Amino acid sequence: MNRSRALAVLAASVALLAGCAQGCGEPTPAGEPTRSGEPARSAESRPATTAAPSAAGPRAGSGTTSGATPSGTLLVADFGSDTVTFVDPARGAFASVEVGTAPYGLVVGADGRAWVATAEGVAVVDTKTRTRLALVPYRTATGPATTGEYRGGGMGIALSPDGRRVYVGVNVPGGNGTLEVIDTAALKVTDRVPVGRRPFDVDVSRDGSEVYATNHDSFDVTVVRADSLSTRRIEVAPYGTEGGLGSWLKPHYTAVRPSDGRLLLPFEGERLVVVDPATGRSEVLRMTANTHQHGTTITPDGTLLTVGTGPIDPAADRGPSLTVRAPDGTERVFPLDGPHEDVAVSDDGRTAYVTGGFTRDGYGDGLTVVDLTDGSSHRLAAGSRPLGIAVL
Repeated sequence: MNRSRALAVLAASVALLAGCAQGCGEPTPAGEPTRSGEPARSAESRPATTAAPSAAGPRAGSGTTSGATPSGTLLVADFGSDTVTFVDPARGAFASVEVGTAPYGLVVGADGRAWVATAEGVAVVDTKTRTRLALVPYRTATGPATTGEYRGGGMGIALSPDGRRVYVGVNVPGGNGTLEVIDTAALKVTDRVPVGRRPFDVDVSRDGSEVYATNHDSFDVTVVRADSLSTRRIEVAPYGTEGGLGSWLKPHYTAVRPSDGRLLLPFEGERLVVVDPATGRSEVLRMTANTHQHGTTITPDGTLLTVGTGPIDPAADRGPSLTVRAPDGTERVFPLDGPHEDVAVSDDGRTAYVTGGFTRDGYGDGLTVVDLTDGSSHRLAAGSRPLGIAVL
């Protein structure tokens, strides 16, 4: 995308006041009152409910409904129904657990506990028994717990390599966000650190020494030292920062490259920004999908997968897709039917699971399952407007 196209797209997006790059101060629908003043309820247990049949795919209740959760089960955050859903990759959804208002990102530890960023706090779910164990409230004041793309509360979330800390990016409507640190044994927030606006994604370095908050509305990544909690800002704006909150051309999700710890940020299916977090220097590489990109993950061998949500300029851009980029830079682009948000990969690296929830209009329920060997795909029933996803 050249400068003239970027400016044209910017003008259109500001005029329409639509899409994921509107200001974070936009009003959102009223929701339940925030629970940010409540203590963590570590003794609370909310059991799973069997999912109801769905017209979106195979019968949602046809999977396992009792006993231990099998390895390879998918867990998705249902932004549209305040739950997380357990999904049999072959059959579809089979159980769900209430976690809190508008869950966004999630991460699962080696102990089987899932940490889910909701508008009210971080829910702790035992994935083995499929029950909610606690809700850890935020220290950051975010206003009432609401739904919608610009709601306050947790967005990106990550776990330290030793499992002792959870890091969650907390959106504050109308202002800069924070990174909150949760002690996973005590189930409480121990620290909070200022970061940029709308921390879409949070990632941790391979050795756990640094945390990276990707801040959508401030065109940057905040690098946080895990020991001192000192911060530094790295601007990531390959198209410039013209338009501010009205721009579409901002960072969304980040992957940490296993080989060297560089940060990989895809933009518009055209540019991949490779950031050295030690120096703040960036290299921009070419991408080929030509579509607005959101969710990103990376496999142990360095294969990058990123979700294309669809065009921001229908006259020039392509539709939704999944890009699979090999470590040598070669790409395969698989079309998707409608907007999607995030992606996870099976343990054997052969299958991608792409959530259909999307943060803007046009979202769908369920997942698209993509065979990475031949590009074939099919839909799978998997919750209501699912965003974050993990493979158990």
